[in-house]
Amino acid sequence: MSDTLIPATIVTGFLGSGKTTLLKRVLTEAHGQKIAVIENEFGEENIDNDILVADTEEQIIQLSNGCVCCTIREDLRSTLSTLAAKKRKSELDFDRVVIETTGLADPGPVAQTFFMDDEVAESFLLDSILTLVDAKHANEQLDTRQEARRQVGFADQIFISKSELVEPAALDALMHRLKHMNPRAPQQRVHFGEVDLASVFDLRGFNLNAKLEIDPDFLKPEETHAHGHKHHDHTHCDHDHGHCDHDHGHEHGHNHEHGEHCQHPHHHHHDDDVKSFVFRSDKAFNPAKLEDFLGAIVQVYGPKMLRYKGVLYMKGTDKKVIFQGVHQLMGSDLGPKWLPSEKKQSKMVFIGIDLPKEILLSGLEGCLA
Repeated sequence: MSDTLIPATIVTGFLGSGKTTLLKRVLTEAHGQKIAVIENEFGEENIDNDILVADTEEQIIQLSNGCVCCTIREDLRSTLSTLAAKKRKSELDFDRVVIETTGLADPGPVAQTFFMDDEVAESFLLDSILTLVDAKHANEQLDTRQEARRQVGFADQIFISKSELVEPAALDALMHRLKHMNPRAPQQRVHFGEVDLASVFDLRGFNLNAKLEIDPDFLKPEETHAHGHKHHDHTHCDHDHGHCDHDHGHEHGHNHEHGEHCQHPHHHHHDDDVKSFVFRSDKAFNPAKLEDFLGAIVQVYGPKMLRYKGVLYMKGTDKKVIFQGVHQLMGSDLGPKWLPSEKKQSKMVFIGIDLPKEILLSGLEGCLA
């Protein structure tokens, strides 16, 4: 079945971060791939005028290099259905879809469309969410716009544009900041949004694969959290909101890890509401307890949970259990067997807005067999 599914990529990002440059290249360059680009017509900077003859009647236009450009007039669902139908009838030829969300859109509902709608799920496979970040204006945008922070939290891959316009120390601090928000997403610097297409497609961000990519540097200072998070001095925490002072401590720890950054005070200023944390344990989970706990957590905090993913060591199976979710939607699958040489260990990463870290960590601890 999956051979016939059309891969889809969601491109999101701050205003001026180079999304339009990226989409123009996709639509005009002779890259030999037939791509359908779906544009949110409310975009601040439309690519149509440059490339397309304004033909208001036609929503879907075939371009000379074999690509297709399509403006969303209705909702995404119906646009995707139309494209899939035209492809089946051989009216349109394309191999993949790229969806641009407007500058301040939340990519969550777009991603959910691929899982919740049966018709869409039968034709398309969501590959990944790409977020473009403008290095020059990123800190201000992250400080003032939660939508910008959410886009970082959702990303499977982050592209940083305009990095040549900022000092190396500032860029370094920005990359640290992004990593705290989302340790799963690799970061790549790009020039004016000019990204090599090989690093845009087939990233398999939503594959339930047995590898959980978390930046290894990020894991180092977390060491204490997973095994002994009980003996931090959390007495002064405001548990309801999860705004704990130790998040700053965690950042300090992160920077001392890298030694040379300590003299930059700006590393410590950002206490973003989009944060990530990792849970690890060498003990097996009790499947029923874990399912109940995660089900309850998703009910309560689902809207604030951006992305979460894990490779789990479960009692009663010799296979890895792989799970992931977006907002309230959670799925799991049996992965490959644990190899005799492998250390059986659960590793989970949660990325969300003001998630109650302590409640989650102690709750997960309580689900261990």
